[in-house]
Amino acid sequence: MAMSFWFYLSVIGLIVVVPLHFLSVEHEHLDSKYGKEKGYRIGAVLGMISGWGFFLFLFGLWISPQPQFAVIILGATPWGSSLFNLICAIIFLIPGAYLGIKGVTEMGLKAAETHRIDRVISTGVYSRVRHPQYLGAILSHIGASFLLSGQYSLLMTPLVIVINYILCWKEEQELVKEFGDNYREYQQRVPMIIPKIRMEADKQQ
Repeated sequence: MAMSFWFYLSVIGLIVVVPLHFLSVEHEHLDSKYGKEKGYRIGAVLGMISGWGFFLFLFGLWISPQPQFAVIILGATPWGSSLFNLICAIIFLIPGAYLGIKGVTEMGLKAAETHRIDRVISTGVYSRVRHPQYLGAILSHIGASFLLSGQYSLLMTPLVIVINYILCWKEEQELVKEFGDNYREYQQRVPMIIPKIRMEADKQQ
């Protein structure tokens, strides 16, 4: 089975939202060019379009018609799918969903949508990893690809990782401009996308 139109569209869409996201986090540029109020509105709209667009196109990768794969190692589930695929899906989906949800709730939905924060958030899940939502997106993508047995979707994992890393990198360039040494110090303490398993206090015990 060849890649479907919808799969191609989803891949192209994921790439297209990157420059939109870049624009949405350039707060100082938007504020200086359009004024603080209008710059905020433009950034918020671009942030919502790029954020929801990223999620929808990622979802498109999972559900688009494509060849299916099944690793028959542990047998099949009662409904006929691969038990190995199901186990892999659970392993990735649960932490992926947790990181995504915690990242949004601890930052706040409005801040998550508009990509604007008024302080450096370094507590909770953000004390373990600087970008829990993007890590959650990567893990969820892998888990959903196994769950739906999407062969091309799973093959797109390197692209999904690269896109998420680029988004993290761009956000951090702007956060350094906005928060200066406060954010640089946070960068030194907490890893970008591979979480810190043990806290400093744990190591001292």
